[in-house]
Amino acid sequence: MPIVQINAFSDRPAPAKGGTLEDHLRQALAPLPDRAPIIILIHGFKFSPFRAERNPHRHILSLSPEIGDRKALSWPRHLGFAAGRPEDGLCIAFGWEATGHIWRAYDEARRAGRALAHLTDALTRIRPGAKINVMAHSLGARVVLSALPDMAPRALHRAVLMTPAELTSRSCSGLQSPAGRGAEFLNITSRENDLFDFLFEGLLAPHRPGERSLGQGSAAPGGNWLDLQIDHSETLDGLRKLGHRIAPATRRVCHWSPYLRPGMFGLYRAFLRDDLPLEALRSCLPAGPSPRWSRLLAPPRVSLPLPFAGKTPS
Repeated sequence: MPIVQINAFSDRPAPAKGGTLEDHLRQALAPLPDRAPIIILIHGFKFSPFRAERNPHRHILSLSPEIGDRKALSWPRHLGFAAGRPEDGLCIAFGWEATGHIWRAYDEARRAGRALAHLTDALTRIRPGAKINVMAHSLGARVVLSALPDMAPRALHRAVLMTPAELTSRSCSGLQSPAGRGAEFLNITSRENDLFDFLFEGLLAPHRPGERSLGQGSAAPGGNWLDLQIDHSETLDGLRKLGHRIAPATRRVCHWSPYLRPGMFGLYRAFLRDDLPLEALRSCLPAGPSPRWSRLLAPPRVSLPLPFAGKTPS
């Protein structure tokens, strides 16, 4: 059982195919070594596990995506769960209701965060001391950050947040909670996402012009938090020195670059499986990010297409 599908039903988690949560988790964890990692994957905006055409369990959270579009790349497969070996650990595909307008999905992410906290409680009851990690994209990062105040201390080990759609001011309570202080966060940013961050800030905080999206980086980086700008040439050079070759950015605007860019999943696998210390990453990176809009406004040296999305799930 390499993947367990869990959905948030408002603020409570439950198996996607029915049954009780703890029975489902006990069955999945029973054959795994005590130190096997647990990795929870969380999608972003426009997905819903309750609508077939937008079901993340048939898309990015599936070993074999059934919904065909260019963004339907299997996260579990690229994180190493395809073989189903006990030592590879447990992958939990976490679905939540993220359709409708952005304000509705933003509110729903808070409720899904409470469901995620309940899920980590159940996992630690069954396997005390387990290292629980998460990887989330866009509005899925708000799910993670919203969960932190309701989590037990040290419930979360590591988190990869890919171009997170959350406001810096609203992330503070989670990051300053006992669970937030006890975890490590790798925040994946890119100037390819500047337009999406700008629109998000305008829609969620229209009367606060100084408010920023976490996709622009943390307001107070350091300690257990690291911003990683993946379209920065010096960042790519630093990652190469650590053995991670990430393809350079080829687009001016792209919200899905953190998981579509060749080489990214090797980095995520190493981080989520404790093969890459946060400080090793920090030591090889440039001192600061590129300025906002620097990618969109730069004179083109080569053709950089604008990949604005169609009506597929994001």
